[in-house]
Formats: sequence, structure tokens, C-alpha cells
Amino acid sequence: MAGYVYITTNQKHGTLYIGVTSDLERRIHEHREGRTPGFSSTYGCSRLVWYEEHDSIGTAIQREKSLKRWYRQWKIALIEAMNPDWRDLYLDLW
Repeated sequence: MAGYVYITTNQKHGTLYIGVTSDLERRIHEHREGRTPGFSSTYGCSRLVWYEEHDSIGTAIQREKSLKRWYRQWKIALIEAMNPDWRDLYLDLW
């Protein structure tokens, strides 16, 4: 089963949320609809700004844990390497 690591935010250079899922479209839709109680809904992190696909969910979980230990500036550089304008990538998934 494939897995995805993703970063959502509330605005450019705003609050960052890092998550992992096996169904990226469904999970981001849940964030956008506010169906995920907790940190992401509290801070309005519903804009998908970065994601990465992995061959297995286990590998994706390892990557998520690693990214959560990164400095904020490293996370911003990762986002901007893929998405310099911080566009919402959700519509690109269709």
C-alpha cells in the first residue's frame, strides 16, 4: 500500500501541519471540510502546500517522523523547492 507525507498550512509562512495518509485526496478533503479535530482544524491548516509519495505506508510514517524533527526553516525550504508560491496543490490531485 502506498503512503503519502504531506504538509498543510493556513497561509504562506503560516502554521505548518505534517501528516501521513494512504489516501491523499480523501485526507486533504477532510482537512478542508474541518473533519479532523485537533491541531490542523484549530489552526486552519487546510491548504496543501507539499506532499511526497512513498511505496509503503511504513516508509511514509518514518519520513513523517523525521520531518517533524526538522527545523522550521528546513520545512519552509522543502515546501518552496516544490511549490515556491505556496499554491494550494489540492486541485492538482484531480
